[in-house]
Amino acid sequence: MDKAKLAAAALLLAGGAWAEPAADYAEHCASCHGEERLGGTGPALIPETLGRVRGIEDVIAHGRPATQMLGFSDVLDEAQIAGLVEFIKTPLEAVPEWTEADIAASREMAPDYAPAQAPVFDADPLNITLVVETGDHHVSVLDGDTFDVLDRFPTPYAVHGGPKFSPDGRYVFIMSRDGWVQKYDIWSLKEIGRVRAGLNSRNIAMSEDGQWLAVANYLPQTLTILSTETLEPVKVMPVVARDGTPSRVSAVYQAPQRKSFILALKDAPEIWEVTTDPEGGPFHDGFVHSYEKGMEESVGAQKGLFARRRIVVEEPLDDFFFDPDYRHLIGTNREGTKGVVVNLIVGREIAELPLPGMPHLGSGISWERNGHRVMATPHLNEGVLSVIDTEDWSIVKTIQTHGPGFFLRSHETSPHVWADVFFGPHKDEVHIIDKQTLEIVATLNPAPGKTVAHTEFTRDGRYALVSIWEDDGAVVVYDAQTLQEVRRLPMRKPSGKYNVWNKITFSDGTSH
Repeated sequence: MDKAKLAAAALLLAGGAWAEPAADYAEHCASCHGEERLGGTGPALIPETLGRVRGIEDVIAHGRPATQMLGFSDVLDEAQIAGLVEFIKTPLEAVPEWTEADIAASREMAPDYAPAQAPVFDADPLNITLVVETGDHHVSVLDGDTFDVLDRFPTPYAVHGGPKFSPDGRYVFIMSRDGWVQKYDIWSLKEIGRVRAGLNSRNIAMSEDGQWLAVANYLPQTLTILSTETLEPVKVMPVVARDGTPSRVSAVYQAPQRKSFILALKDAPEIWEVTTDPEGGPFHDGFVHSYEKGMEESVGAQKGLFARRRIVVEEPLDDFFFDPDYRHLIGTNREGTKGVVVNLIVGREIAELPLPGMPHLGSGISWERNGHRVMATPHLNEGVLSVIDTEDWSIVKTIQTHGPGFFLRSHETSPHVWADVFFGPHKDEVHIIDKQTLEIVATLNPAPGKTVAHTEFTRDGRYALVSIWEDDGAVVVYDAQTLQEVRRLPMRKPSGKYNVWNKITFSDGTSH
């Protein structure tokens, strides 16, 4: 295409005010990132997928190591690069569509994949830990006993939300911020394929039986359900409130005992439950429920499969924590000033909790304390942990920490909760908290001055793995009893770490 046609296409795409940056985009970027900035071989370049990514100017000028992104400093000057940055940060004029046909057409299966009949390694396949390295968009596969790296494979751009394992622990599904879902065979150490389930996606959830994978989307405003076997789309559900308001899906969760998915709606005062049981799951005859007549809707080909239930709440809630039997969830309001307890059986709010300072309920964990089940949550804007009794929903204690935190972790075998201090001057610390006394008994500082976050335990709870959340970071392995460092593995900005056994068994101490 000549320069005149490129410029004309750019004007159509972005409007006259953006003519020059749009022309630069059309010439240098569109072939990889799509004419409408919705992605291609490269990621989508829209505000919803870029989020708070920093250093975009440097990436455009100098490229990104270990990717196909080349630098353009030899053909674009500083002003042109600055214009491109502002252009790709500009919202699209219209909400794009991404239909079931679009999803199906994006599906790419690895032509050389052949499933192994047994693991190709000697390690315990249920003690494998995956480390998401956001620094260069890879995942490392760790032997949970020796901590040797068995494989390191590329992922789609900007993995977002935790990977989900099949019930037997063999397969893992990984989702990127721009909607790509990747399927990987842990036994074979091979990628099986990938499909683009949305344009801007939040997270994924696996059905209790392992047949279906749900993808929560911001763009378009849908829930996509994929076959886990083939990655083919089986249902795309528009998410529209009772009053006709379209809504983004903040997150989707698996409720295994209920055989359903639970959806948090960003823009509507509703919670959705979608059954994955052909017999109806929580909607079948005889199950206790009290929601408005007509709110159950069958939208699947089979009776009961993917039937939908709406639970009406006072205001939009998200960032859900579930008690172990999935009878209740706690969500937070948009302002992050309180927690709201919803009983999923009767389908209504039953309690409120004073939780100011933006509680991060999705990272909450629970354990038994003095004969009571309690849960704890960090707060993103305050240096506290709130401990809550899940029987009467009272605040047991507010633990003062050295700053706001992001993640909590523990294990059935551990007497401790590990809590990072992700934000603020103490971001290099991890608090060790006694589960019974609720006192901080130790504070670790594995990398002074660097951000430390996200603990994960091995299958038996013997070791705790902590991330140094930097581009030149590491995973630090601690003896969970003595709190002594055992090994340090260099990694590229390791964020989440996910042990197969802990995730498929819904281990105590692991967020679900």
